[in-house]
Amino acid sequence: MLSKRLIACLDVRDGKLAKSIRFVNTKDIGDPVEKAREYYADGLDELVFYDITASSDNRSIMLDVVEAVAREVFIPLSVGGGVRTVADATDLRLAGAEKINVNTAAVKRPALIAECAEAIGDQNVVLSMDIRRVDRSDRFPSGYEIVINGGRTPMGIDGLAWALEGERLGAGELVVNSIDADGTRDGYELRLTAMIADAVRIPVIASGGAGEPRHLREVLTEGGADAALVASMVHYGDYAVSELKNYLHDQGVKMRMSW
Repeated sequence: MLSKRLIACLDVRDGKLAKSIRFVNTKDIGDPVEKAREYYADGLDELVFYDITASSDNRSIMLDVVEAVAREVFIPLSVGGGVRTVADATDLRLAGAEKINVNTAAVKRPALIAECAEAIGDQNVVLSMDIRRVDRSDRFPSGYEIVINGGRTPMGIDGLAWALEGERLGAGELVVNSIDADGTRDGYELRLTAMIADAVRIPVIASGGAGEPRHLREVLTEGGADAALVASMVHYGDYAVSELKNYLHDQGVKMRMSW
């Protein structure tokens, strides 16, 4: 069995670390470079950096901030926000990103996934999906819908169908982010995560809702996720990265430990 991963997410707006609840009421909460350095030193497995307004502002990602973070961490760095072309993906790789996250632009033009996979390798392409609960129907048989532009625009695409299509087009990993759970700290959307993890053969990263250590255990076991993404619970100092990894290890979850 492969080790599970603990991933910290840095949502960045105008160069500042930001956090929101269900993608609204966004507040600046610190320096992303400082947090990246802290989490890396404490044993984090992987870091995700999202420029959360790049797509909605119709601009490119802030390469200078990516470069600053990349200089501080020597673990996989995954970057997303405003990736629209292979050139964007290549620029991020040159800035220090190991993996490239595509989201809004891929929903609008799915061929982007295949193009990036061919250019930089499918193992380096992550499809991030922002998903919200809806009533089950012929249009949404899974009961979930894809939204874009930071959760502001519903797309009329079934969540499970898009996950399967992303895998087919060459994505190497999926980030499953629940809009309904995002920032609430009430726990991950286990049903959503398990549904997608059961349906695809590529790694699934659970995102949205982590507030207590048991939430990570639940999503990595019951939810079938390969990795758990955290934000608020470490950004606000409630838990340290090492504390969470030690808890999961003690609970019998196979983790990459530094000792």
